[in-house]
Amino acid sequence: MDLDVYVTAHRAEWERLDHLLRRGGKLTGAEADELVALYQRTATHLSIVQSSTPDPLLTARLTQLVARARATVTGTRRSSWRDAVRFLTAGFPAAVYRSRRWWIPTAVLSTLLAALIGWWIGTHPEVQAAIGASTDLREMTRPGGQYETYYSSHPAASFAAQVWTNNAQAAAMCLVLGAFLGIPVLWILFLNMLNLGVGIGLMSSAGRLDVFLGLVLPHGLLELTAVFVAAGTGLRLGWTVVDPGPRTRRAALAEQGRSAVGMAIGLALVLFVSGLLEGFVTPSGLPTWARITLGIAAELAFLAYVYVLGGRAARAGDTGDLEEPDRSATLPTAA
Repeated sequence: MDLDVYVTAHRAEWERLDHLLRRGGKLTGAEADELVALYQRTATHLSIVQSSTPDPLLTARLTQLVARARATVTGTRRSSWRDAVRFLTAGFPAAVYRSRRWWIPTAVLSTLLAALIGWWIGTHPEVQAAIGASTDLREMTRPGGQYETYYSSHPAASFAAQVWTNNAQAAAMCLVLGAFLGIPVLWILFLNMLNLGVGIGLMSSAGRLDVFLGLVLPHGLLELTAVFVAAGTGLRLGWTVVDPGPRTRRAALAEQGRSAVGMAIGLALVLFVSGLLEGFVTPSGLPTWARITLGIAAELAFLAYVYVLGGRAARAGDTGDLEEPDRSATLPTAA
């Protein structure tokens, strides 16, 4: 394509669009319709220039022009409580629901890995010896040892806040680092399962696996589910880099990235609940069956939230992405 000829052919349209934008709200009905038509055509021109003969100066000019026109056409919109309600009742659960084919297999395989590590450690004394001295391991696993006192060694409120912060950071790292082909996500997930597997193995070798599970399950069910959702979403984001589907890689990553950001906010709220359970329920004087029941109830409530509200929103077309007015303009792709 001859760039000079193309510019000459369309310069008048760009200048007209610029003139209409400078007039602001002082437009007649016909002029407003003309502005919309010029905005759409200029967006197409920008796409063609970018894909055929990218010129930095012309691209910058048209990008600025399209951005100004879009702001005028769509107007500005302020966030409100309605946006927060929509996010919690539709956007977030829909995003979790739509990514279930990633996080459910992640959860199953990760749980099996933790169980396998626990079995290997629990049945091999030489592995236990490599982890630590026998006196140290007995101190950790004995009644009143470190595994039991860990959850009550700090004030409940500060402990819950610390746990929430650490878990929210881990979930956010899974979501953000997923763009690196998902490799860092696998490492973060492995470290989490390794820690869980070591606890299972050491406590089972001491004949106290029931105590360990009684301490972990009240908060761990919901906490691990949130981690699995974050990891699965991160892996999905990494796969988008490899296979963006029918969209351009840039558009696919933008959509998945925006959804991941929303997912991070929603999972922070979920982990806040698990942090409260870990800080106040796990070390409480409640019977083990009562603490585990509360943990199961929290897990079932989250799954119902995802599958009922999220499934309904997903079937209605909600992807967990931002609403159309809040997204960057998607330009047509030149053939």
